[in-house]
Amino acid sequence: MKLKVGIIGGAGYTAGELIRLLINHPEVEIRFVHSTSNAGNPIAGIHEGLIGETDLVFSDTLSFDGIDALFFCSAHGDSRKFMETHALPESLKIIDLSTDFRHKETGGGFVYGLPELNKSAIQTASRIANPGCFATTVQLALLPLAAKGLLKDDIHVNAITGSTGAGVKPEATTHFSWRADNISIYKPFEHQHLKEITESLLQLQPEWSSPLHFIPVRGNFTRGIFATAYTACDLSSEEIKKLYSEFYRDAAFTFVTDRNPDLKQVTNTNKCVVYPEKYGNRLLVIAMTDNLLKGASGQAVQNFNLMFGLDERSGLRLKANGF
Repeated sequence: MKLKVGIIGGAGYTAGELIRLLINHPEVEIRFVHSTSNAGNPIAGIHEGLIGETDLVFSDTLSFDGIDALFFCSAHGDSRKFMETHALPESLKIIDLSTDFRHKETGGGFVYGLPELNKSAIQTASRIANPGCFATTVQLALLPLAAKGLLKDDIHVNAITGSTGAGVKPEATTHFSWRADNISIYKPFEHQHLKEITESLLQLQPEWSSPLHFIPVRGNFTRGIFATAYTACDLSSEEIKKLYSEFYRDAAFTFVTDRNPDLKQVTNTNKCVVYPEKYGNRLLVIAMTDNLLKGASGQAVQNFNLMFGLDERSGLRLKANGF
């Protein structure tokens, strides 16, 4: 018998990717996709990549009876409002893709859903706060160092993201004529994902206090995050490669490579590829993800699989673009 799920907030990019994954998931049946503004319209009319894949239509009614899990793809702030104004069954598992419950002080009984960090807690959780896309990528670059208490100096991070990271609503900095053949930074040193990253690093290295300098960059491509991080490190190249390989040995989707990687190796997949390399006394780590998959909907399905005791890779055996 398939697990029954509902989706709140069905019109955005992350919702489109989530629907695509779930309609092809062997253990899942989508009961409803809620969108007040699109109620009654075919889902494939909004997410046109799903033409021929599904006959589902958007719904403006809600029924939580008979569903096992509820995904929130709502705008930031709306998940909390929804939960405060609706009576949800105690047994219902929730996966929230917004920022509403990612931080420790936000409450609500949510577990931070980064499997490489909190796999055991996710497996027994009833509510998951899905990590942000930048946060996922940067954490996966740095977690092995924090796990061994090696973050002792300034950490410098530069990460460039595709335009889908800004959401489906057109803005001055997201439409094609501005984004194409262009590049720019935004929110330097104060991006909202810094708090997530900091909390996770402190979870592994409680005494960590060195600065983390983060420069987010708008890229002139549609999907993917390419992050570079560097910091001082006394370990040899061999010790670093062993550290990273052992830390991610059992990770379902995070892979350590010994070759300088390219973004196309991860786009349209749930992978993170990590490449650590020593340069003198500095360690450079490159980490790459697809912002809509490992950075959002793919990781949400990965968390769903863990919560229900399924194969962690179920519904997520996706192929990269290639060249």
